[in-house]
Parts: sequence; C-alpha cells; structure tokens
Amino acid sequence: MRMPEESQLQPPRAEASTSMEYLDTNSNAGVPMPRYLTQHTLACLTRQGAEALAQRMQAGGTARAERVLVNMLEGKMFVEFRANSREDLEGWLKTEGMHFDFLVRIEWEMRDEQLQIAE
Repeated sequence: MRMPEESQLQPPRAEASTSMEYLDTNSNAGVPMPRYLTQHTLACLTRQGAEALAQRMQAGGTARAERVLVNMLEGKMFVEFRANSREDLEGWLKTEGMHFDFLVRIEWEMRDEQLQIAE
C-alpha cells in the first residue's frame, strides 16, 4: 500500500493578500499573568497524597501553581497560582476536582521595603 505524500495530506494554502492585516497576538508578550492565593483543606491526605496533589497543581494547564505551602497537622494547603483570570483559575480548579476554601488575587506585595504592585 502506497502512503500519500505530505503535500497531499495538507489542505491547499490561500494566497496572501498584500492588503491583509494581522491581529497582534503578542500584545501582552512579556507581561506576567496575575497571581492568586488559594487555601485548600486536606481531608485525611498523607504527605505523599499532598505531594501528588501539589505536583498536579504545578503541572499546569489553564492555571499553574508556582508555590505550594502545606501544614499537615492542620490539614491546610496554601497555593500561589498564575492564571489569566480568576474565572480561568476557578474553572481549572473545578475541572481538576480541587475544592478551595478561598481564592484571592494578589494585588500588592512588599519589595525593597515598599508596598508595590504585584507582578
């Protein structure tokens, strides 16, 4: 059986028009996504279970955990996420089946002895 050549598998390309305008998709290039802080209650998770959960959060997708802090004695996990919006983060957490106690956007942080807009 003869396999089709690569050029036969791809649809024909439209010819570029000299008057065509392109949408600038890199308008936010270099601008970091907003950060969010979440709190999660760990119901009967072992350290290994908390570690696996943290790894899933750091694996990313629509949202990605940058920092994960855990208190096993009190069963709490605090996570710093980056996401395009609160809605994106809430949707990702719901899709992943990760309940949260609270979620807040980080707007300000102390840097160089001054309260500055969070990056």
